[in-house]
Amino acid sequence: MRIKVSNTNVPMWKEVTVKSHIPEELMKLEELAHNVWWAWNYEARYLFESLDTELWQESGENPVLLLEKMSYEKLEQLAQDETLLKRMNEVYDKFTAYMQEPPRTDRASVAYFCMEYGLTHVLKIYSGGLGILAGDYLKEASDSNVDMCGVGFLYRYGYFTQSLSMDGQQIANYEPQNFNELPLIQLLDEAGQPLVLDVPYLDYYVHAYVWKVQVGRVPLYLLDTDNELNSEYDRPITHQLYGGDWENRMKQEILLGIGGVLLLKRLGIKKDIYHCNEGHAALCNLQRLCDYIENDHLSFNEALEVVRSSSLYTVHTPVPAGHDYFDEGLFGKYMGGYAQRLGISWGELMDMGRINPGDGSERFCMSTFACNTCQEVNGVSWLHGKVSKEMFSGIWKGYFPEESHVGYVTNGVHYPSWASGEWQHIYSKYFPKEHLKDQSNEKIWEHIYDVPDEEIWNARMSAKRRLVDYIRKEFTRDWLKNQGDPARIVSLLDKINPNALIIGFARRFATYKRAHLLFTDLDRLSRIVNNPHYPVQFIFAGKAHPHDGAGQGLIKQIIEISRRPEFLGKIVFLENYDIRLARRLVSGVDIWMNTPTRPLEASGTSGEKALMNGVLNLSVLDGWWLEGYREGAGWALTEKRTYQNQSHQDQLDATTIYNLLEKEIQPLYYARNARGYSGGWVRTVKSSIAHIAPHYTMKRQLDDYYDRFYNREAERHCALVAGDFAKAKAIAAWKERVAEVWDSISVVSSTLSEGLGASNIESGRNYTCTYVIDEKGLDDAIGLEVVTLSRDADGKDHVYSVEPLQMVCREGNLYTFTGQYSVSNAGIYRICLRMFPKNEDLPYRQDFCYVRWFI
Repeated sequence: MRIKVSNTNVPMWKEVTVKSHIPEELMKLEELAHNVWWAWNYEARYLFESLDTELWQESGENPVLLLEKMSYEKLEQLAQDETLLKRMNEVYDKFTAYMQEPPRTDRASVAYFCMEYGLTHVLKIYSGGLGILAGDYLKEASDSNVDMCGVGFLYRYGYFTQSLSMDGQQIANYEPQNFNELPLIQLLDEAGQPLVLDVPYLDYYVHAYVWKVQVGRVPLYLLDTDNELNSEYDRPITHQLYGGDWENRMKQEILLGIGGVLLLKRLGIKKDIYHCNEGHAALCNLQRLCDYIENDHLSFNEALEVVRSSSLYTVHTPVPAGHDYFDEGLFGKYMGGYAQRLGISWGELMDMGRINPGDGSERFCMSTFACNTCQEVNGVSWLHGKVSKEMFSGIWKGYFPEESHVGYVTNGVHYPSWASGEWQHIYSKYFPKEHLKDQSNEKIWEHIYDVPDEEIWNARMSAKRRLVDYIRKEFTRDWLKNQGDPARIVSLLDKINPNALIIGFARRFATYKRAHLLFTDLDRLSRIVNNPHYPVQFIFAGKAHPHDGAGQGLIKQIIEISRRPEFLGKIVFLENYDIRLARRLVSGVDIWMNTPTRPLEASGTSGEKALMNGVLNLSVLDGWWLEGYREGAGWALTEKRTYQNQSHQDQLDATTIYNLLEKEIQPLYYARNARGYSGGWVRTVKSSIAHIAPHYTMKRQLDDYYDRFYNREAERHCALVAGDFAKAKAIAAWKERVAEVWDSISVVSSTLSEGLGASNIESGRNYTCTYVIDEKGLDDAIGLEVVTLSRDADGKDHVYSVEPLQMVCREGNLYTFTGQYSVSNAGIYRICLRMFPKNEDLPYRQDFCYVRWFI
């Protein structure tokens, strides 16, 4: 028989997943790995790192993947290591004591909806500030032991991984996540199969898997549409964060809002407050309205009272263009059936998302819908609250921005997540034992003055060395690959000097953040960074949105400048800014710089993170820094605009930065004493920590939300739903009655003091005005007040005074109101009488925004 050259059939390969077999002695590690509590507890992270330092780095500091990659032999060896077992038991005992602490019952329960969560770099379900804030919020909710759950998405690709081309162009890489290697679990149904949530879209359903991330004591539920039951058009809904076209964004917001509420119902979860963190989740209130109408048989107006009383909307953008708007055709394509379910017309549903109801050309805005369906609305800093009052003032016509109910809670940061292990050790050593439970107490933070100056300086230098070591280790390979000339890369690495004054600028690269400001005068900048006595280095990092060409252009500009000989190693750009890199930067630089165009920084929190590590801030007085800045505890560029021309303003601000560096910052940093450190610098660090840090923790932020919104809303909501929704029904009926007769309410007579009806009145003189109003059968439901406006130099009206009139007589339907009116200052004013409905059960006037003006 003739022998063939080859006789081999095609193998039928069977894919087998080999799960790591963890010895019984180490099972506590498995439990610790699947609760992201480890992400803000440095002892837990050190424990996992100690298992195998090299493999810990190779696995991306992901404890789940670390245990999966570890060989059986290595695990068996560790199971016999008494020192390791002792350390593991100590961490586990701390964890179990934390988890078993009885939850608080004196605070309202909250369902928190957000498009992104920045919990750890391991979970790529965040892009930037909004997600980091939401992640910090859930962590602090866990630490404060409140009843909260989160709702969001599990993205297959998440936000992009950034790399740079040879010429400095940003490259966006979308890398799939392997969910089996992440600290989360997939929820199962009663039959032990993956739980699938059916979410209605148009005339079909989208089928979403449900995953849970345990954030300490707080569960975070994540929806995932990468399901074979879905069409090729719907599987990608949760593929990318902020990816796809406007139709995909519409689908995402339906899934987050409507799907999120359906998920909580499916899991049997009911909360006191439903918090929309940004407008993406606003449709949660649409689903809740349907539920009250269909399940509790309330009318639309009654259901709206109930939903509003238990809803909060937090806005994070300071400009209308930053909100999501949907054309009526697209909105109607998916939401067309909801008007009928609500018992209202399609036009009425569209109007709930319009600033100007009835304007058919106006698109549906999710933020406007949120304002109309949430009792409370807030910005994320004092200034942003003020800006938001103006931004949303058109929704509540008849009232002026300064009268708006829109409030604010200034953002904070989760101290255990962002203070490095070294700084946490210092705080634990010198602060009272229970300092974590009383983080807003400035007296506690003043114990930083008990820390020896040298210990502060050494901690700062140690953090800088770790940052430089990290840069040299993590970025050398990418720089060699993307930036060509190896000799130049070696020179660059050698020039990064931990002993120099290091200034960090890391954030999303949008043009309003003005990353270019530093490069306004390159000759002067060169003299600053190359000063032989006072050397300075700048480290930049950040991503630009893939569709933001201008932001990508800024990155390219910085890369090009950094390659010039005079700036090599003095201007450094670090690619792929994520939580892991952020932790190194906010602890490793000396100064955190922020230069936004005012007032476009809603809050900003990166400077607050730096603050926790003894890093000083140099920033425009915008966002949180407008409130936080203290003289002698950092540096500030004024919030006042000198030039209307933005280019001229940029030049002035750049000059101010150069002057601060040359005349104040560099001399102070390098004023070394006989012991080798700058006493003046350390004093500034201590002042910053003592007087600013206690006011910008996430603990303070969470407490503010409870004090200003959650508890007050929950109390009112409870009153409205008691007795089969009796009070909600009564308020709705009262509003309907007032609305029915509103246009027919009339002024029967008016009597004004001599001169008040004229164009000229005297300052300081009291005038009396009396009005008789026919309320058309209403029972003392009307209020009157004289509103006086003044106009500023920019031609903008402001409320000068509001003088209420008192009801002094009632005869049938006729109510007599009288009051005193005066103006203290001479000038030109505008005066008008405002009539409004009044009811002590309303939370504020704009809750029922009916206004009539009379001369």
